[in-house]
Amino acid sequence: MAKDSLTITDNRTGTAYEVPIADGTINAIDLRKIKTDAEDFGLMTYDPAFMNTASVRSKITFIDGDKGILRYRGYPIEQLAEHVGCFDEIGYLLLNGELPNPKQLTEFQKTVNSHAILHENVKKIIEGFRHDAHPMGVFISTVAALSTFYPEAKNIFDQEIRRRQIYRLIAKVPIIAAYAYRHAMGLPYVAADQEMSYAANFINMMFRNGDKNYAVHPVLEHALMVLFILHADHEQNCGTNAMRAIGSSHVDPYAATAGAAAALWGPLHGGANEAVLHMLNQIGTIENVPAFIASVKDGKGKLMGFGHRVYKNFDPRATVIKRLADEVFAVTGQNPRLKIALELERIALEDEYFIKRKLYPNVDFYSGLIYQAMGFPLDFYPVLFAIPRTAGWLSQWEEHILDQEQKIARPRQIYLGYDERPWVPMDKR
Repeated sequence: MAKDSLTITDNRTGTAYEVPIADGTINAIDLRKIKTDAEDFGLMTYDPAFMNTASVRSKITFIDGDKGILRYRGYPIEQLAEHVGCFDEIGYLLLNGELPNPKQLTEFQKTVNSHAILHENVKKIIEGFRHDAHPMGVFISTVAALSTFYPEAKNIFDQEIRRRQIYRLIAKVPIIAAYAYRHAMGLPYVAADQEMSYAANFINMMFRNGDKNYAVHPVLEHALMVLFILHADHEQNCGTNAMRAIGSSHVDPYAATAGAAAALWGPLHGGANEAVLHMLNQIGTIENVPAFIASVKDGKGKLMGFGHRVYKNFDPRATVIKRLADEVFAVTGQNPRLKIALELERIALEDEYFIKRKLYPNVDFYSGLIYQAMGFPLDFYPVLFAIPRTAGWLSQWEEHILDQEQKIARPRQIYLGYDERPWVPMDKR
């Protein structure tokens, strides 16, 4: 009868080792017993960028990249995007493992909304930035500063205190983001409105300008809510890995969230949709698309918003977003860059060069066009990613610190530098 184990023969010594298999994995520490002699440290794995290394056991998000599957707590992302009525449901689901019933949702919203205000000194921190400071820099710095306002947050293993910080962060990140924008524009702050949904309240805080009749368009509210849902969590990506790694030192969640947001900022991660718009602006007109495609094939350019590290055939979020774009453009008017985007997509899906490399539109390709149509500044896109992802980060952070198998993160290295060598005096160098 087959055993759940792997037999490894070390050809250096001829010794065979039996390594247990659990959940489709072997424990890397079991390889340490494979040695050439007693002085040998033991075998390690070398896996740059964690291409095939699992560092956590999680019950939150499941991805099957080959099949284009993304699920939160077992629920397909397509169903959540279509049926969920407000983003608070997703926050509750990620944190608690189940969709809330009406009573649970109301209580969750009430608790989060009780924290939907910024300390006056936090506002002063935002005001201390130049008007042209990148909003992601303002966001990261202000989130990190929150730990100085809530010193109790260091008590991460007190469940009541820990949950209070989680609710605070979910409530405050859209306010910080909106105030960063208002500061840059020289506009007065708009207080959070507890009668509005999470998405509508954020739009209202961003764009209300003294018009008593101002109302958030329901199509735009729905679009932003769906985008928030699609971006809420994505398994062990760069930002989430940073959240868990930083959190493994048992730092407070404000510092860990700031670190995760810093990881998200890069153009290969949360800044990718911003990079898409820069690419479309660079192309300029649909007539320039063939020349741009040729430059990509020649290795002189990069097709931003296409392909994905995990998804090998299609990104399920991109399918939802493309439909969403049509709804938004019906309200805002068509984004002038849409024709360029559609032509790029057409070529990528038909050209053998891109097909072989599995370069197809991902979630970032159309989200930037929607954000632009809704009036969000280009440099604000990573912040729009960070707001909903905070709920996912905090769910992952809490799961991590409560996992008894986890210790402080510290990868091994393969040292390739000098062996020991003697000190050389200055006059001998």
